[in-house]
Amino acid sequence: MSRLRHRFGALGSAMAMAVLAAPIAVADPATPPQQQVRPMPDKSIAFYVGKNRTENGATLLGGFGHEPSSHWLEIVPRQQHEPGSTITVGATEEADLPGRLTQIPQVPETAKYITSNYSEFAGFPAPLTNGGLNEYQVAARDVWSDSRPELVEMTPPGQTGPNYSDLSRIAMERAHTAREAVQILGDLIDRHGYTTYGGNSHLFADANEGWVFIEFAGGKGLWAAERLGPDDVRVSYPGYIGDFPVDHRNDPDHMGSPNLVDFAVQQGWWNPADGRPFNVQQVYGTPFPGHPGKSTPDDEAPWRHPPTLEEELRRLGEVSLVDMQRMVCDPRWSDDRSGYGQVAELKADLAHPELATLWVANTAAITAPYIPFHIGAETVPPEYGQHRYLTSGAAANYLSPEYAAQEATRSATYESKRLMYYTCDRPEVFLADVTKAFEGFEAQMLGEIGGVEQQAAEAYRAGDAPRARALLTDWSNKWAMDGLDLTEYLVADVEGRTKEQFGIRKPAVEPPPGVTARAESLDMSLPEGSISARDRVNCDLGNGWADGTTVDRKGQVGDPNAVPDFRAATRTDRPFPWLPVTIAAVVGLALGAAAMFFARRRTT
Repeated sequence: MSRLRHRFGALGSAMAMAVLAAPIAVADPATPPQQQVRPMPDKSIAFYVGKNRTENGATLLGGFGHEPSSHWLEIVPRQQHEPGSTITVGATEEADLPGRLTQIPQVPETAKYITSNYSEFAGFPAPLTNGGLNEYQVAARDVWSDSRPELVEMTPPGQTGPNYSDLSRIAMERAHTAREAVQILGDLIDRHGYTTYGGNSHLFADANEGWVFIEFAGGKGLWAAERLGPDDVRVSYPGYIGDFPVDHRNDPDHMGSPNLVDFAVQQGWWNPADGRPFNVQQVYGTPFPGHPGKSTPDDEAPWRHPPTLEEELRRLGEVSLVDMQRMVCDPRWSDDRSGYGQVAELKADLAHPELATLWVANTAAITAPYIPFHIGAETVPPEYGQHRYLTSGAAANYLSPEYAAQEATRSATYESKRLMYYTCDRPEVFLADVTKAFEGFEAQMLGEIGGVEQQAAEAYRAGDAPRARALLTDWSNKWAMDGLDLTEYLVADVEGRTKEQFGIRKPAVEPPPGVTARAESLDMSLPEGSISARDRVNCDLGNGWADGTTVDRKGQVGDPNAVPDFRAATRTDRPFPWLPVTIAAVVGLALGAAAMFFARRRTT
């Protein structure tokens, strides 16, 4: 790959290395708690842009979840369920706030949806999900939203009801609109309660609007929801709602639990006689925009401040799909704790509902390509399915023979992680090249997607849905496999350049006294109590893509011609070398025959 000018500005290598080599701050026990540096949030993030603020009139919803466990892509088909069917919801006693699993009724039919599953959150049964996109073009993102400490303390042991993942999955299975998603989840909490880990939120969107839904800790069934219109921009980090109408039942832009206001009055957290608005975040949440960590506009990490990020999105003007993709894969937050990347482009004028599309990066999008999957697609390659890499419990159990073939396939997630670890070890050297390759690759897909959608739409109009679905499935699967091949090519390229220019960096870790094992064999986990905003593996050179760079590149797609010729370098796409193999075989036979001739002469 060619050496390219870094796209994040003229940061010198020495400056970049100084940033990467900066020592991690450690809290001084003698320092008062309010002055100590607290751990930065290890949390998910979501971005919403209403249709009146986008380039093509489509609502955009993007984001990811922050979990260290394995992640995999799944297309869940529409399904019918027998009368009396139930689903298991809640958490176990292993959760930080212990719960109890219970059953609630399943509906007769559930919708088709695309999601990224993952395998680990203490006490919450896998597979877990933070949302995705369903066949009714409802998109969902799950985002943290801490409840005030008193509510967390009120949460009863053995709490019951659906947890955050249950709610995300149920919304995908049942909702026809973003508004209906809120109504369904609110009704579930009203009927069955809610199992919390300390508070949570969801951001739902369809082609016309969005909704923020917050469920609070405490076991009191408290929840609130706010509509986001076509002119709105919202960054959930955390999910938040501000001023809220007291008479929310008669307000079309707000919904909430029946006790939302009365409980706050009973606790003395809000007094209507004070004349202050009923502000949901101030009453039931933590100091906005959330804790822990510094996140005001003047802090050392302003990129964690939602109002600042919302203004950054507004400065883009008419936001494009590519703009949103860049926002999700920004190195300010797309790092080793980003489990995947998702961008839903929600259009009101689809030629057919099954052309709704979710662009998915199999792990942190900083070093993984976005692949578009239409709702009409029926399968994903097994390479993008579940593997034992980072899967909960894998180290303690042998593989079931039923999964041997699936596990034997290449893991797209693992390869993208390898690329991340090499690239982010020296981002000032490698990140620009990796980014340019992926953006060019995505531009190639953008150049083709209209054509395949037109072919599929014609098949749908002709009443040949199976053919349309086959077209969409084959197209996405082909690009997914090309994306994996490109990732492997980039891994080999960056690995070769690393070994040639620098060698493989040894871990700067000292074995404990008396331990004879080398540093390479010690526990590779990030130490508990790491408190720096940049303690994890990341490619941030200091300012991400902020300071005007994102705005300067507004609407610019990648260069399709910048993609390296990876297909010629992959084993599966290379034509079999018949001529050299034939020549080698003939020469080998001739040499063998000559050797046998001379051997016989010696014996005679």
